Amino acid sequence: MKILVIEDEQDMRNGLVQSLQQEGYTVETASNFDAALDKIMVYEYDCILLDIGLPGGNGLELLAQLKREGKDGSVIIVSAKDSLEDKITGLNLGADDYLAKPFHMAELHARVRSVLRRNTLNGNSQITLNNLLIDPIDRWARVDETPMIFNRKEFDVLLYLAINKNRLVHKNALAEHVWGDRIDEANSFDFVYSQIKNLRKKLKEHGAEVEIQAVYGIGYKLTA
Repeated sequence: MKILVIEDEQDMRNGLVQSLQQEGYTVETASNFDAALDKIMVYEYDCILLDIGLPGGNGLELLAQLKREGKDGSVIIVSAKDSLEDKITGLNLGADDYLAKPFHMAELHARVRSVLRRNTLNGNSQITLNNLLIDPIDRWARVDETPMIFNRKEFDVLLYLAINKNRLVHKNALAEHVWGDRIDEANSFDFVYSQIKNLRKKLKEHGAEVEIQAVYGIGYKLTA
């Protein structure tokens, strides 16, 4: 799962990033209006944590732009401005939740899990593909009753393919979603091929009734 933190206060931004990464999320950041606009126009995110007061513009304007572009990511407004007017405006613009500063990280994690279940997983807490069961929030998978062991990126790749089951996922989209904007520094997709190879081997060894199909030169599809 990939999260964008839009926050101008450096200590707060760093704290959010560290806490969310510990939960297993891929996290990117933007510290001002223009940087945030560039990110949301180019990349896709499962969840966006959006501050209202930003250098160069208002976070609510970003939210409106996000919705005009038809972006699907969940949005949680995280702001020190705990006014009823801002809350109503944000929710009417399409925000999924509103969290006023200061807050406990445990509450933030609960809010993130809630919107991800509701919007990304259609209200479900787990994904079932024949005899393969995946828990995106607690980050585990098992075949029948046998747990599977993945490294972090293997699980991220499997989860992204599972969320898009039976749909062709372009290798560029897969790489960008799992590795974030650092993918721009890569000069090949060998790291994607390596993770797919490992996933196929583990799924086969455990007797998973799913298959990762390759469409040469384009991407992959998880079928069950």
